[in-house]
Amino acid sequence: MSDAPRGAPAGAPMGPRVPALDQLRALAMGVGVLFHAALAYSPWLFPYWPTASDANWAGIDALVWLPHLVRMPLFFLVSGYLAALLLERRGMGGLMRQRVRRILVPFLVAWPLVHLSVSALTGWAATEVAAPSPFLLAVREYLAMPDPPDLPLSTGHLWFLWYLLIFTVLLWVSRTLEFDAALARLGPRSLAPSAIGLPILLWPGFMLTAAPHPAPESLFPQVWALLVYGPFFALGVALHGRLDALAPLRRWLWPGAIACLALYLAFLRQLPPGPVGPTTPWAIAALEAMVAGWGTLVCLVAGLRWLDRPRPWLDRLAGSAYWTYLLHLPVVFAIQYLLLDVAWPWPVEFVLTVVATFAICLATHALLVKRTRLKRYVG
Repeated sequence: MSDAPRGAPAGAPMGPRVPALDQLRALAMGVGVLFHAALAYSPWLFPYWPTASDANWAGIDALVWLPHLVRMPLFFLVSGYLAALLLERRGMGGLMRQRVRRILVPFLVAWPLVHLSVSALTGWAATEVAAPSPFLLAVREYLAMPDPPDLPLSTGHLWFLWYLLIFTVLLWVSRTLEFDAALARLGPRSLAPSAIGLPILLWPGFMLTAAPHPAPESLFPQVWALLVYGPFFALGVALHGRLDALAPLRRWLWPGAIACLALYLAFLRQLPPGPVGPTTPWAIAALEAMVAGWGTLVCLVAGLRWLDRPRPWLDRLAGSAYWTYLLHLPVVFAIQYLLLDVAWPWPVEFVLTVVATFAICLATHALLVKRTRLKRYVG
């Protein structure tokens, strides 16, 4: 690691931050843009995804759900680590102030803006697109009702911020009730027991929801989401100051990656042609838990091993990651709604969507955020 002195274990957090974690977060955000753009061509989600295209490909589902199973857990793990770092440096009051400025305020401002923009785009597409998706056809029927029922409030893709706020409150409760010693025992000097046992903690959560697991967009906290993502946040907290405990796992990096790939292939073979729900059979949930738990640890160990020095393009992506997270989904929807009436091969549409989305997000970040007061909130 670039912030560890010579002779220190790889990944030891001797400086204020661990650059590898920022780069991992940037890569995970980039994968998120690819994921949301690819769902338009997923046969599994064809009946449900707003921008679903007739030009779908079965291979998309095999490619996108593996990174999705580890992407969000990795976000929560890194967020837990950074929360523990802030807690150590600024105390609980400083952590709460930072969470208000960096999470609560952006959430409260972005939530209505994202909701209104996505709703307006979807309403326009439902009436104007000549080749609408099944979702847009359902929206047409809804809009044609003389007295349509009110739809439940949803956090949309900003659910991640909502759960970060929840986990921060739980961390405050843990600190107030002096559960620190119990939390410390979750991160022993040897991480092997925790690594082996992590899927056991995740298993009930995956059983309580559909497979592949959906986004917990409801304002009411979902039990399954707390059970799936909470252990990763707690593990991130427990790892602060002891990333060297991951060192023994480095020799298992490649065997672990191969094992996760094999487990993922078994997971795909167990799935029917469409999503499983509303709950998941225990065998499928067990495979999901193993892929998510061990796959996230594989990504973390790989990042600490290979992302140990600054990379300008990753640093730039990391600097704009928060803004990209907030902005990218309305941009993806706007582009792909227009593409529904274009008879281009899906790979061309996909690449165009991804390139245009990144270009818009990076350009607006440089123009509106990088050198303005917004940087304190979403920079």
